[in-house]
Amino acid sequence: MLKSLAAKVVLSLFSLILAGVIGAAYLVHQLDVQLNQPLQLGEVTEWRLPEGYSVNRVADNWSGRGWVETSFWIKLAVKLDPQLAHIKAGTYDLDPSQSLKQTLAMLVSGDQKVFRITLVEGETVAQALERIEAHPQLQRTVESPQQLAALIGFDGDNPEGMIFPDTYQFHAGDSDRGLLKRAAERLNQELDRAWASRQSTLPIGSAYEMLILASIIEKETGLGSERPLIGSVFVNRLNKRMRLQTDPTVIYGMGDAYQGNIRKQDLRQMTPYNTYRIHGLPPTPIAIVGREALMAAAQPVSSHYYYFVARGDGSHQFSETLQQHNRAVNRYIRKR
Repeated sequence: MLKSLAAKVVLSLFSLILAGVIGAAYLVHQLDVQLNQPLQLGEVTEWRLPEGYSVNRVADNWSGRGWVETSFWIKLAVKLDPQLAHIKAGTYDLDPSQSLKQTLAMLVSGDQKVFRITLVEGETVAQALERIEAHPQLQRTVESPQQLAALIGFDGDNPEGMIFPDTYQFHAGDSDRGLLKRAAERLNQELDRAWASRQSTLPIGSAYEMLILASIIEKETGLGSERPLIGSVFVNRLNKRMRLQTDPTVIYGMGDAYQGNIRKQDLRQMTPYNTYRIHGLPPTPIAIVGREALMAAAQPVSSHYYYFVARGDGSHQFSETLQQHNRAVNRYIRKR
């Protein structure tokens, strides 16, 4: 009798244990199935994970949005794998082609969405700072060229040209300080590379002077292939101690007074940037410059040109003599 009762008890316990094992195995199987399902999204969706959010709160958030049917499976996954609790705040792209498991792993790794901003050659530092200010995902702390000068350790008040135009990546909420430091470092690298490869006969005394010349080439160039030729014109004029007489320097020196056209009185105005009045280069660059303009300043082609005038299609007519230049001006500017 006792043996029979004991056997029944053992059998019942075994059945309970077996049922538990089967139930647990089924639950683990279902968890695996759920974790390999994608979020219920129609397209890639930008989503911000706030600071201090737990995985359980994320699960409730996604469930409330209808991105997962229930928060249960995410919460269970965290109990079974505590590493999933170490998610990182930030802005993420949630991709419907990824599984829930891959998406949670992304939050743990902190693989945030990458944002981009392009600083454009030919623009000024002030315009670059305006671009940064306009980007909604960047925190602006540098509000003036003078603050930029202090940030990058530039010895002077006007750091014009001291950042490199390129496309820079960052994460949402990043400060502009890191981006601007990277842009300044890139400029120094590119400038050093161009200076090291310069022609030995250039009438240029320093890498900074070469940067000034490159900025003028940048502003004068409408057709990229003409940069080395435009560089040759300015180098030829410097060698002959001729004034550069380039309009972009006048415009830069006018600042806010420039309203879209240069008058004769503007050409007569004495400013440090009016190359119709001063000899040699202006005191600073007049724009940020790309690699091609730097190389055009470092390695201009050999020519006998001293003048050029815009044809109206982005290209220029180059001339060796003032007489040829005047004819080109009559043809392309005065339409005579």
